[in-house]
Amino acid sequence: MVLVFPKVNRASWREASIYQIYPASFKDSNGDGIGDIRGIISELKYIKSLGVDMVWLSPILASPQIDMGYDISDYKDIYPPYGTMADHDALIAGLHNHGLKYILDLVVNHTSDQHPWFRESRSSKTSKYRDWYFWRPARRDPDNGQRLPPNNWESFFSTSAWTWDETTQEYYLHLWSSGQPDLNWENPKVVSAVHDIIRFWLDRGVDGFRMDVINYISKTPGLPDAMIRKPGFLQKPTEHCACGPLLHEYLRGIGAILKEYEAFSVGEMPDAEPEDVLQAVGHDRGELAMAFHFDIDGLDLGANHRFDPAVFQPTALKKVVNKWQTFMASNAGWNALHMENHDESRTVSRYASDSPALRTISAKMLANHLAFQSGTLFIYQGQELAMANLPREWGIEKYKDIECLNHWSSVRLSYHDDVKKQKMYRERYRQVGRDNARTPMQWNSQSPHAGFMPTMANQAEPWMSIHPDFETWNVASLLADSQSSLHHWRRVLEFRKQHVNIFVYGGFEMLNMDVEEDIIAYIRIDSAPGTSALGMPTEALVVTSFSASDVWWTIPPKAKSILLNSSADTKKFKINTEAVVTALCNYEGMNELALIDGMAAIKLRPYETLVVMK
Repeated sequence: MVLVFPKVNRASWREASIYQIYPASFKDSNGDGIGDIRGIISELKYIKSLGVDMVWLSPILASPQIDMGYDISDYKDIYPPYGTMADHDALIAGLHNHGLKYILDLVVNHTSDQHPWFRESRSSKTSKYRDWYFWRPARRDPDNGQRLPPNNWESFFSTSAWTWDETTQEYYLHLWSSGQPDLNWENPKVVSAVHDIIRFWLDRGVDGFRMDVINYISKTPGLPDAMIRKPGFLQKPTEHCACGPLLHEYLRGIGAILKEYEAFSVGEMPDAEPEDVLQAVGHDRGELAMAFHFDIDGLDLGANHRFDPAVFQPTALKKVVNKWQTFMASNAGWNALHMENHDESRTVSRYASDSPALRTISAKMLANHLAFQSGTLFIYQGQELAMANLPREWGIEKYKDIECLNHWSSVRLSYHDDVKKQKMYRERYRQVGRDNARTPMQWNSQSPHAGFMPTMANQAEPWMSIHPDFETWNVASLLADSQSSLHHWRRVLEFRKQHVNIFVYGGFEMLNMDVEEDIIAYIRIDSAPGTSALGMPTEALVVTSFSASDVWWTIPPKAKSILLNSSADTKKFKINTEAVVTALCNYEGMNELALIDGMAAIKLRPYETLVVMK
C-alpha cells in the first residue's frame, strides 16, 4: 500500500471529538424514568472532563415517540418529558460555558404522522399540504382486482413502505414506520420550511446539525419498482432513494445557510459508496462537512436484513477502514469516525469480548483502533465505560425498538412452527439490535437504578431496564480505577490533540492489506515534521489484535523501523530503544519477540493493542 496524506485545510472541527447523547437514556432528573435535559445539564462537568469538544443530542423535539424521536410532530418545540424550551436554552448556555459546542439532530426526510403538515395533508386530496408528502392511488391485482400498494417497496422496518389512508382512499409513502411519512422535497414549500427550521435553531444558539438519513431526501421520479432481490417478497428500494438526482441541489441549499452561520454539519448517508459521499463532503462542494457511512456498521449484518445471520471478520474491517481512509484523503474529503451510536450494538460485545477478564482490554483496543485514524471522532455515551450488549437471559418483552419488534412479528408469522429459527433471530437481536445501545447510562453501583434516576417514593421504573452489570461497569467505579476504559479514553483524546499533525492530518498507510489475519495495523506519519517541536515523534504505529487468543504477528518491513532496533544481527533484535511505547497499550510487560521462518515476529496477547511513536 501507499502512504496517503489528507488534502485538506486545517479546521477546529476536523480535530474535534464529539460525544453523542441519547437523551432518554442519559440521566433522569425528576424520577419519571425518562432521561431529560436537566439530567444532561447536571453532568456537563463529567462530559467536559472526557476531553470532548462538541455534544450531539439525538432527537429532543416534540414527538409521539414511535421511533424514539425520529418522528417529529413539532420542529420548534421540545418533547415535554425531556423538558421545555427554557431548559433547552439553559443547556445551550451550559454547554457554551463549558467550552462545548452543541449539535442538534435534524430529521427532515420524514415527519411524524401527527405533524400538522401531515394531518392537513391527509385531510383532503385538495389540501394545500397534499403534495408535501407522497400520495399515490392503489394498483390492482390483474387476476383478482385486489388492492395493492403503488410499488413493491419495503420499509426499513420490515413492512410495506406504503400505508392506505381511508379518508382520501390513497396510499402514502414511509420508508420507515407508518408513523413517519416521507416529505416531498420536490415541493419548494417543503424546502423553504426546512430552511426556516434550520435558521430557527441556529438563531437560538445551536452550533450545527447531524442530519438523519439525509441522502434519502431525493427519490427517483415516478417512484418505480425496486430491483427484485428476493422473489416473492417486498424489496428494499435503496437504488431509488439513496443519493437521488436532486440530492446535491438540496444539500447546497442547506450548506449555504450553514456557511452563513459558520455552523457544523454531519450527514447520515446509508447505502452510499465513497464516491457518493465525496460528492456531499468534498471541501469545495458547499454541502456537508462530513458524513457517516455504514460500511463498518454492516460488516456483521445480513445481506437482506440486519437480523439475518452474518459473522464479523477483522479482515473485512481492515479493508473498509483502508478504503475510506485512503479515498477521502486522496480526494479532499473528510471522514466521520465512529463505531457506536444509538442504532448500533456495543462494540466490546460485537467485535471483541465483553467477558470480565477481557472487557477493559477489548475496550482499550477498540478505542485505539478508531481514534488514531484521520477524521472527526464520534464517541457514544457509555462507550467510554465499555458498556455491553443486553444480557442473554432477557426475553423479547424487554426489547423496545420498533425495528426489532416489527421483525419479530414477521418472524413469528413466517416461522411460527420453527423454534430453531425463532431462537436464532432472538440471538441476532441480542447481537446487533438497536436496543443494545439504549439501556440507561450507568452512573454508580447503587441499586436499583445505577444513579440513572433519583431515588424517590413511588417512583416510576426506567423506560428501559438497567443492565444488570451496573455494579461493576459504571462511571463512579471506573473513575476510581486509573486503568479503566474511562481513563483510557481520556488519555486517548488528550494524546490525539497533542499529535494532530500525525493522527488528524498525517499520512496513513494500512499494513498487510493482502494478508488474511486478525491483526489490523497502520502507520501514521507527521504531515509537517519541520514544524514539530524538537524531539517530538513524527511517526506512529498502531497495532490492534481482534483475536481472542495469543497471535504471533510477523512484523511488516515498514513497521520494523518504528518498532524494532536496527541491529545487523537479526537474531538479537529488540524493541527499538529510540521508540516510545506509549501508555496507551492495554497490557503490562514487554511482548515476546522471536524469529519465525527467519522473520521477526511479536507475540500479541488477546485483543492487545500497541501504540508506538518514533
